[in-house]
Amino acid sequence: RRLAHHYGADPVFISASATLSGPGELLQRLSGVPEVVEITEDASARPALDYLIWQPVDDPHHEGAEVMARLVTEGRQVLTFTTSRVQAELVALRAQERAGSVSVKSYRSGYLAEDRRALEAGLQSGRLRGVACTNALELGVDIAGVDAVINCGFPGTLASLRQQAGRAGRAGADALAVLIPKADPLDAYLCEHPELIFEAPVERTVLHPENPQVLALQVAAAAQELPVTEDDDRWFGPTLPAVLERLTAAGYLRRRPAGWFWTRPDRAVDSIDLRAAGGHSVEVVDQDTGRVLGQVDPSAADRSVHSGAIYLHQGEPWLVTDYRPNEHTALVRPGRDGYFTQALGHSDIEIIEKLRHDRLGAAEVFFGTVELSGQVTGFLRRDELSGTVWDSTPLELPRHTLRTQAVWYTVDAAALTGIATKDLPGAAHAAEHTAIGLLPAFAPCDRWDIGGLSTTLHPDTGKLTVFVHDGAAGGSGFAEQGYERIEPWLSATLDRLRNCPCEAGCPACVVSPKCGNGNDPLDKAAAAQLLELLLR
Repeated sequence: RRLAHHYGADPVFISASATLSGPGELLQRLSGVPEVVEITEDASARPALDYLIWQPVDDPHHEGAEVMARLVTEGRQVLTFTTSRVQAELVALRAQERAGSVSVKSYRSGYLAEDRRALEAGLQSGRLRGVACTNALELGVDIAGVDAVINCGFPGTLASLRQQAGRAGRAGADALAVLIPKADPLDAYLCEHPELIFEAPVERTVLHPENPQVLALQVAAAAQELPVTEDDDRWFGPTLPAVLERLTAAGYLRRRPAGWFWTRPDRAVDSIDLRAAGGHSVEVVDQDTGRVLGQVDPSAADRSVHSGAIYLHQGEPWLVTDYRPNEHTALVRPGRDGYFTQALGHSDIEIIEKLRHDRLGAAEVFFGTVELSGQVTGFLRRDELSGTVWDSTPLELPRHTLRTQAVWYTVDAAALTGIATKDLPGAAHAAEHTAIGLLPAFAPCDRWDIGGLSTTLHPDTGKLTVFVHDGAAGGSGFAEQGYERIEPWLSATLDRLRNCPCEAGCPACVVSPKCGNGNDPLDKAAAAQLLELLLR
């Protein structure tokens, strides 16, 4: 709009979506247009879609692979969505073993563009009958012949679940959608309340254009198109002066009488990665041939392609032999089956600024800016089938900092007298894990988009403190939604702890697949006691 306005144009925006909730509000926030008209009546023709919730007796990914293999051998074209790259590879591998000559492949972000295009062409032509994928195949690829969609685990939001299920039946024939829940707090909660899956409105999309990290990248790219002036705060908001100062100090922009100019000969969109805002992607390279197998986002590289890690590519394990973060490269060689790796780490949180504050029972609740400091300190090798730990290996990797936003609550020691002192670390840790697992029911995020930390005595509060923070630099709006819905969110967390049939804690309540402390300590019963103090 800024560029069009400069040349005397006032464009009209038309936006379409099959699943958005509050589309008018979203377009208004996205474009800045003051008046938006919504057209929400759906008159489109849709074939019948049978929806099945499949309670697994085995690992949901194993059963998803079995169902997928059965369907493709009966002539159906199937997409199986998983919630991680590793599981997409493993499901494809298991399904292919059972499907015989019928072609099944994996599809995920990180593949090279030519590999993705070849897989998409195979789906569109019908030669490829089954694909196990991440949400990289949820949007943006037109595939008409899919007969069935399987979800190995809830994808994080109702919007994603319905978008993925909507991949089936586009050719006009009746279709099938199957949800196989994982041992996860959110999946278990939704299976206890299936009406939420079918009747609840989809989540409203969270936009956080004020994020200084995102805004700085956009302003730099905009400055190359047209010099930015102080009057452009009407387009970029009140934080523009601070962003311009930061970009000028970094050498990206130079101030002249006519405004701020892009200083480099290359294009801003090429030299600044607008998607991987944290730095350059890490290339995964076959050490013997030099072939690039894929790319890993810099924020995930230390945890996923450290030396000794198992990296899965199209169902095949590759062992990382040399991780070179300064060169944005991880060298790999063919690995062996039977195990996967899990990174371990340590993190701290410093409270920078308290922006909002309230009380909830015996607790004080806050939303604000925090600085995370974290380091990957080692990794575990785990059995691929049972998850049993084989061994542990230490690592020496650099410490990283990240300024973002968080919601946190504190509880005075006087209110905790009903919980044994020795049980408090496990109580706070378990409450943190379960809350992280359930925040996607109240904000449009995935548990991998957020993180947390808990301690019985935080140096900035002097009290027992539980944090849940955004994973993106500058914040992404999820923690703020958690603050705004703190009572129903923690009520659902307590409900999950009370209703889970396990005795001491399991992946369906307090055990987290991403815990850097190896899920120790955890105390399910004490966590329920802690949350009761907040909700009584």
